[in-house]
Amino acid sequence: MRTLPRTSTTEMEVTSIRLERELKEELKELAGHQGYQALIRDILWNYVQQKSDDYKPQFSRSDILSSVPATAQQEQRCVLTGKFIRPQEPMLLGFTNHGDLVPLSIESLSSR
Repeated sequence: MRTLPRTSTTEMEVTSIRLERELKEELKELAGHQGYQALIRDILWNYVQQKSDDYKPQFSRSDILSSVPATAQQEQRCVLTGKFIRPQEPMLLGFTNHGDLVPLSIESLSSR
């Protein structure tokens, strides 16, 4: 997951969210030195970016180590092209050099 530029906390608004204790502890472990609040902000910004019309792919073909065929069960967005993948459409799952599984459109890895 990419890290966004840091915004000064004085420019942020305080928001309260209720999380299960176990979820909060898991987030703290996953966040490591980053801190779980920063991790949650990154997750939310990534979600907003993926759902927005001005989506900009964050991965390149060189980030994909391997891929396997799959079928979309829900709408996805290809991380290389930004193209939407509709439910029940064939797609690929790409394994990245960071250990993530990411959605790929069928044509995104085609030779150019």
